[in-house]
Amino acid sequence: MSGHHNRLVHVVLDEKTLVRRRPEVEHERQVAIYDLIEENSFAPKGSWQGPFTLHLSMEDSRLAFDIRSEDGVPLTKLGIEVKSFYSLVRDYFIVCDTYFSTIKSAPPSKIEAADMARRALHNEGANLLINRLKDKIEIDFDTARRLFTLLCVLHIRG
Repeated sequence: MSGHHNRLVHVVLDEKTLVRRRPEVEHERQVAIYDLIEENSFAPKGSWQGPFTLHLSMEDSRLAFDIRSEDGVPLTKLGIEVKSFYSLVRDYFIVCDTYFSTIKSAPPSKIEAADMARRALHNEGANLLINRLKDKIEIDFDTARRLFTLLCVLHIRG
C-alpha cells in the first residue's frame, strides 16, 4: 500500500443504490475495491489530511463522494453529474458482456479484441472521471480506472 497520506484506506458503496449484476461484474467490483485500497492517490482539494474513507452513492443524477477521515469523521461531501457517463457506462457493460461470453469459447484473437475494446472504454471513463473531478479531488489514472468501475456498478438509470 502507498505510504503517503493522500490515499483511501476504506471504500464503502451505498447498498441501496447498487445494481445487481452478473457474478463477473460483481467480481470486478470486489477487485476494484481491493486494488483501490491497496494502491491509490486521492487528494481532495482543501486542507484535509488523509488517509481517507470514501462513501460512494448515487443521489439523484449525481455521484456523491462522502469523504471522511480514516476513523469515519465526516470531512466534506461533493458530487459530480453523471449524465455524461450514461452512454459510456451502457457501452462498457455491453462490451463487458461480450468479453465475458467471448472468453468462454472464442479463439484468443477474438478474446484479445474484446479485451482491448473493454480497456479502451474503461480508459475513456477514467479520463472523463479525472476531468470531472479535477477541481474537487486530485486522483491518478489507476485510481480513476478503479473509481470508474465502482461508478459502473452503482445504480445509474437514464
